[in-house]
Amino acid sequence: MNECGQAAPNRHARPMPGVVETQLMLGQIHLDQGRKEDAFLMFEAAARSGDPRAVNMLGRAYERGWGTTRNPAAAALLYTHAADSGYGWALFNLADLYLAGQGVRADPGRAHVLYVAASRAGVAKALNMLGVMAEQRMVPAAQPASAPMFFHAAAMAGDCWGCVNLARLHLAAGQTAQAMPWLRKALEYGFGDVFAAIATLVAARPEPLLRAVAQEATRRIMPPADDR
Repeated sequence: MNECGQAAPNRHARPMPGVVETQLMLGQIHLDQGRKEDAFLMFEAAARSGDPRAVNMLGRAYERGWGTTRNPAAAALLYTHAADSGYGWALFNLADLYLAGQGVRADPGRAHVLYVAASRAGVAKALNMLGVMAEQRMVPAAQPASAPMFFHAAAMAGDCWGCVNLARLHLAAGQTAQAMPWLRKALEYGFGDVFAAIATLVAARPEPLLRAVAQEATRRIMPPADDR
């Protein structure tokens, strides 16, 4: 005990999470267990702190309709507020809205700028989206020849969609052996939508290794889940 009658701190103990961290953690637990209204209340309470992580999650709740009426416009405002601090996931989520034209006027150029900023903030999924935009030549600055580089960077950073897209390019070039490690990595770290994409990608391939991948992906397909 210390001189104030409190237990002396354990220098080796892990630090206790703060209020915002606890609220976000509880919100995620509620969300995972299907209690979306309770999740919304937790995210709303956490966002009152102004913490960009919490403001971003409240934006996600409005974008996806978790425990509240779906409102992409409100989500865009919240993402913008969180993105002003440079928070990577808010930059990414706002880019998604500009690309899709949800809650804001569609603006691929603005989306591209935001994906670049998100990638610089460490969001690997943004690298994959830069690859998609380059491959489809969505903006003048996006060159199709740079798509493989972005997909490879995303895959190396652990993004499962980057792995799928990189594998797709290898398969299109007849490079099955080079595609296999990325397909396995996508299976290891993916989720329902990723497994469905893999199954579709390799469904008609005759190679035994790819047939095995298709079977494994089909086995793992589950109802869509949020992966962020």
